[in-house]
Amino acid sequence: MFGFSGGESPEIVARKRDHMRDAQARWPFMTNFDASTIKTHGQLVSLVKDRSGATREAAEADVNAWNGASKS
Repeated sequence: MFGFSGGESPEIVARKRDHMRDAQARWPFMTNFDASTIKTHGQLVSLVKDRSGATREAAEADVNAWNGASKS
């Protein structure tokens, strides 16, 4: 998702940084470290669930809504 693996093109790095900023705007509790280590949808859902106190279903719906909006 946001994690950098090295050797990525400047365009991919820029896209990931923009995506990471959008996520941090949506979930202010997400630190730069959190964002840089999240690699999967499931990890993001778990972070949102744990930090916000939401149910798994609510966190999943929130992440899906954000992910759909960020792709438009």
